[in-house]
Amino acid sequence: MLWFFFCVGLLILAYFTYGKVVEKIFVINPERKTPAQTMADGVDYVNMSNSKVFLIQLLNIAGLGPIFGPILGALYGPVAMLWIVIGCIVAGAVHDYFSGMLSVRSNGASVPTVVGDHLGVWAKHFMNIFALILLLLVGVVFVLGPAKLLASLTPINVATWVGIIFAYYILATLVSIDKIIGKFYPIFGALLLFMSIGLTFGLIFSDIKFYSVGLDFFTNYDPKGLPIWPLLFITISCGAISGFHATQSPLMARCIANEKSGRMIFYGAMILEGIIGLIWCTLGLSFYESPEALGAAINAGSPSKVVHDISIALLGGVGGIVAILGVVILPITSGDTAFRSARLIIADFFKLTQKDLIKRLYIAIPLFVLGFIISKVDFNIVWRYFGWANQTTAAIMLWAASAYLYKSDKFHWVTTLPALFMTCVVVTYLAYAKIGFGLDITISTIIGIAGSILCLGLFFRLKR
Repeated sequence: MLWFFFCVGLLILAYFTYGKVVEKIFVINPERKTPAQTMADGVDYVNMSNSKVFLIQLLNIAGLGPIFGPILGALYGPVAMLWIVIGCIVAGAVHDYFSGMLSVRSNGASVPTVVGDHLGVWAKHFMNIFALILLLLVGVVFVLGPAKLLASLTPINVATWVGIIFAYYILATLVSIDKIIGKFYPIFGALLLFMSIGLTFGLIFSDIKFYSVGLDFFTNYDPKGLPIWPLLFITISCGAISGFHATQSPLMARCIANEKSGRMIFYGAMILEGIIGLIWCTLGLSFYESPEALGAAINAGSPSKVVHDISIALLGGVGGIVAILGVVILPITSGDTAFRSARLIIADFFKLTQKDLIKRLYIAIPLFVLGFIISKVDFNIVWRYFGWANQTTAAIMLWAASAYLYKSDKFHWVTTLPALFMTCVVVTYLAYAKIGFGLDITISTIIGIAGSILCLGLFFRLKR
C-alpha cells in the first residue's frame, strides 16, 4: 500500500508543479473572453461554474477506461502502476490541457478543426473520419460495459439494458447541456468520489495482501506471456493517456468561464482520473492471489466480474452495489457525451447550427442507428479496435499541440516527446497485433521507431 500512496502523492504533486509549467508554456490570458461568453447559444455554449465544469469534465473522460484498462493492465504486474503515473503526468494530462485550451482559443472547435488548424487541411479531413469512428466505438463500448454490470445486479437481461441506455443517450445528446449534464453530473461526480474513496479504505482496512509484494516492477507477470511492449500502453489508456479525451474537452471548452481555470479543469481532471486508475490497478494487483487468478476471473466474466467481486467483498452488499453503480455511471456519462461530440463534429463539418432540435435530430438519428448496429459485434473485438484508435487519436492531438507551440516559438518538446512515444506505440501495435499485420515483435518495434522518426522529420518541415 505504501507504493500506492507514493504514486498518488506523485500525481497530486505533479498538478501543482508540472501542471504550472505546462500552463506557463501555453501562456494563458485571463482577460480574453471565452467561447461561453462570445458564442452563447443556450444549447452547447453555456457558461457554467468551475466546479460544475470540472466534475462534468471528469465524468466525460472517465468512462470504463480507468477501471477496465488498469484491471487488465494489472495482469502485467506492478509495472502497470508505473505507466499510469508517468503517462498521466507527462502525456495524458498534458494532452488534455492542450486539447481543451486550443479548443478554447478556437471558439470551442471540435478536435478535427483544432488538428486541422495546426497540421493542415488533410489532417482535419482525416480526423473528421477517425474521430467519428472512435466516438462510435466509445459509445458502443460504454453501452455494453454498464449493461453487463446492470444485468448482473438485476433480473433484466443485457439486451434490454442496452436499449434503455441507448434511449437515455438519445435524450442526453439532444437536450441543452445544462438540462441533464449540467444538473445531474455533479451529483454523479460525488458518487464517483464515494466509490473511489470507499474502495481505497476498504482495501486499507481489509486483510488482503499484495500478491506482487517483493516482485520486480520490470518483470512481466502476464499469465499468457503477452509482451508488455506495446500492449500495456494500449491496454491502459484512460488513466494514463487517452485520445478520447480530446473529443470531450471541447465540450467543456464551450462552457469554461476563464482561461485561468484550464489547469484545474483539463490537467486536474486527468490527474484525478489517474488516481482512479491507480485505485483499480492496485485492487487488481491485490484482490486475487496471483496474476493467474485475476486472469481466470477476467476470462470468466470480463473485467465486469472483477468489479462486481471486489466491490461486494470490500464494501459489503449495500456499499458494494453503490460502488458498482458508480462504475456504471462512469461509462454512461462518457457514452452520451461521445455521441454528443460526434453530433457536434458532423455539425461543424457541414456548418449546421445546432440551436434547432430538428437539425440535431438530422445528425443524431443516423448516429444512433449505426451505433446500435456496431453494438452487435463481439465486445472483445470492439475493445481492441477502440484501444488502438484511442491512442492513435492521442498521438495526433499531441502532434497538433506541438505544431502550435513550434509555430508560436514556444517550448514544443513538452508535447513532442510524448507524441513521439505514442506514435511508436500505435505503429508498433498495428504492425504486431492480430487486428493489424501480425508481424514479429522485433520487426514491429523497428517499424514503430521508423514511424516515429518519420513523423518527427515531417514535423520539423512545418512552415512557420
